[in-house]
Amino acid sequence: MLNFTFRNPTKILFGKGRIADIHNEIPTGKKVLITYGGGSIKANGVLEQVKKALSGCNVSEFAGIEPNPTYEKLMQCVHIVRTFKIDFLLAVGGGSVIDGTKFIAAAAFYEGDPWEMLAGGNAKITKALPFGTVLTLPATGSEMNSNAVITNKALCAKLAFGSPLLFPVFSVLDPQTTYTLPARQISNGVVDAFVHITEQYLTYPVDAKVQDRFAEGLLLTLIEEGPKALKEPLSYDVRANLMWSATLALNFLIGSGVPQDWTTHMIGHEITAFKGVDHAATLAIVLPSLLKLKREEKKGKLLQYGQRVWGITEGTDDERIDKTIEKTAQFFESMGIAIHLSDYGITEENIQVIVDQLITHGMVKLGERGTVTPDVARDILKLSL
Repeated sequence: MLNFTFRNPTKILFGKGRIADIHNEIPTGKKVLITYGGGSIKANGVLEQVKKALSGCNVSEFAGIEPNPTYEKLMQCVHIVRTFKIDFLLAVGGGSVIDGTKFIAAAAFYEGDPWEMLAGGNAKITKALPFGTVLTLPATGSEMNSNAVITNKALCAKLAFGSPLLFPVFSVLDPQTTYTLPARQISNGVVDAFVHITEQYLTYPVDAKVQDRFAEGLLLTLIEEGPKALKEPLSYDVRANLMWSATLALNFLIGSGVPQDWTTHMIGHEITAFKGVDHAATLAIVLPSLLKLKREEKKGKLLQYGQRVWGITEGTDDERIDKTIEKTAQFFESMGIAIHLSDYGITEENIQVIVDQLITHGMVKLGERGTVTPDVARDILKLSL
């Protein structure tokens, strides 16, 4: 196991009724801007709860942050933050709203074009506005990490960035806020969290027994609770287990000290940027094909994953790996996610466009060993048709 340092300063307020506790986290009199997406938090009463908890603060709102938050929309909010000298941001929603709020928090103090924070160069984030979150869609783990992914429509680019200054000050996780979510969003959240875990786990063995067992436990929980969430939408216990699993899937704990492979996400981002496919769907498309092509490099962990998570112990190594990958793909389908590019209108003729975007964004040596070149990415995409 490699040397590592783990640090996560986000305070978690988990459980029923915890939105009310926000008043203890933000000093009275602060200028607070609530950021959110559509109108669902109005319909389900979450926004009303948040406003009540912010009694004593000077509260304003910014709505309309998209499912894949765009630079263009977020810069409108940056202008508001700068003009009215906002003191604190409060993201109310899922990972997209939280990611967008992280961008706003950093861009508010950035000198120059804030897109530079994502597009490379020597851009450094030296200051950020403090912010908290009220999670309503468990999926990305953004409520307890310091990373974000933003889309630039003009450039057809979807890029990630992060900074230690972009951890939320606090995050409210009340499973009841997820009761009214459409089945599609629940399915996407489960698959997103599942792949977050595999990308920190399905690499090669380094004898990190704690991280491995932790990752396997989270995967087993998602496999058990994911389908239940679709059948029992008002089960507090099911939603609580999903919410906490998704948070732990990407708060940097299970990935500390172990090799990671974010190929699936990087290719998935380009599919979304090209065709607008749901983020989780792109992961379900890419991961099985990646595992097939990289089965030798990942052999040890694939066999371990198959045995410990799927109970696959019989047959030759190759047979066990085949069954393991098949089980993974079947799980995605059981959550209602289509797993082929053709299901989303993407053809073989489109593949080079996606590969070219990877090259443009410097994604030319992906994987835990840097062996996923553009040619390999092309093969993964062809296998995903």
